[in-house]
Amino acid sequence: MKPRTILILWIIALALGASIFLLKKSADGDRKDATNRSPGQTLLVDFPAEEVASIEISGVEDSTTLTLKDGTWTVAQRDNFPANTRNINNLLRAIDELKVTQGIEAGPSFAPRFGMDEKSSEPDAHGITATFKDASGEELAKISFGKNLDAGAPASPYGGGATGRFVRNHADESGFYAVSELFGSLSGDPKRWLTDDFIKVDGIKGISLTKPGSDENEWAITREVESADFSFTDAFPGVKINTSAVSPLKSLFSYARFDDVIPSADVAALATPDKLQKAVITTFDGLTYTITLQPAKPSENSEDATGLQAPPSDSYLMTVAVEAELPKEREKLEGEKPEEAEAAQKAFDQRLKELTGRIEKTKALEGRTFEVSKFTVDALLKSRTDLIDKGPGPGADAQPVEPGTSAFTPPVEIPLRQPTPPSEEEAPEE
Repeated sequence: MKPRTILILWIIALALGASIFLLKKSADGDRKDATNRSPGQTLLVDFPAEEVASIEISGVEDSTTLTLKDGTWTVAQRDNFPANTRNINNLLRAIDELKVTQGIEAGPSFAPRFGMDEKSSEPDAHGITATFKDASGEELAKISFGKNLDAGAPASPYGGGATGRFVRNHADESGFYAVSELFGSLSGDPKRWLTDDFIKVDGIKGISLTKPGSDENEWAITREVESADFSFTDAFPGVKINTSAVSPLKSLFSYARFDDVIPSADVAALATPDKLQKAVITTFDGLTYTITLQPAKPSENSEDATGLQAPPSDSYLMTVAVEAELPKEREKLEGEKPEEAEAAQKAFDQRLKELTGRIEKTKALEGRTFEVSKFTVDALLKSRTDLIDKGPGPGADAQPVEPGTSAFTPPVEIPLRQPTPPSEEEAPEE
């Protein structure tokens, strides 16, 4: 082949390669410009997270309004009960840093295809929408969260299943976006956003519980020192306690959690006053907790404006109040050395600070009605019969007695058995 022919072929090949390269680059450019945001870029150009003062989160079944008041986030549907600040900050940070993995050119009318159908009554098809506003009520951003990517793929223990989620920035009509974040905890349910701070009790000295619907005590127990077991108070003389039955009461409300906060407007519809019981708990630190408990009955309207759902049949309504008589000074021990006094004073001051903070937190719970599970209060809601020792030994057959009476009856005199005279056959010989 002649050199000139070879040269011509090379020129043709290079021209074809350049044409293919330019066509591919042009196609890539078209795809890149199809949506306003490209893979690797943040979904929002500039999200002013520090200016957000309210967040409205709505789904198909419920909605939540989170509002920043005096530096504290609250849940509007729960009478402005404090919200979980950590979860809100995590959401704001995730939105601020949310990056696009893929852009899909499509108009707002295609929203149902991505699981954002506002007319659907199915949660998975409806999706969740979050609207962020500043203190003046001006909208800063509005984002809808739709279907998970690869949601139909079976999850595996090695990390299979969903790999991201479709989202829509309502200010960007160029298309929808896929992101790697799942936002699995995002919910329109108000109780999912409540702070988990609740009553905490330790060092219990005594407990009393009234009968259902009455001011009369069902039982009252006490102990002299924290290491001792409980026993019935003098109001129930002669009744032996079942130490294993009352043992769980030593750690009552040490790690308690509530399920929901009942809006004040809904308490009456859920209350059962004829079954209400009051418990009074005293501690060795001088704190007195007054707690009321009553079984919750299902709400007549479980889809009201507050988003309140009907409580389970084994839920209880609970209120709490606290009073305290804390020592102002440490009781000094005779003959203690200066270094011992210093260490003891430091421990006293630390404990006093802890108790003062606990009292303030509990005071903030007063006036609220909480929904708690039966498991949380089951150890407390025992009858007197449940706490009596029915085993062998003194008091085994004791029955509950009313104050002012005795659990023992006077001893019955048993006549002596008369000796039986020997028979004639057994009579001794003279």
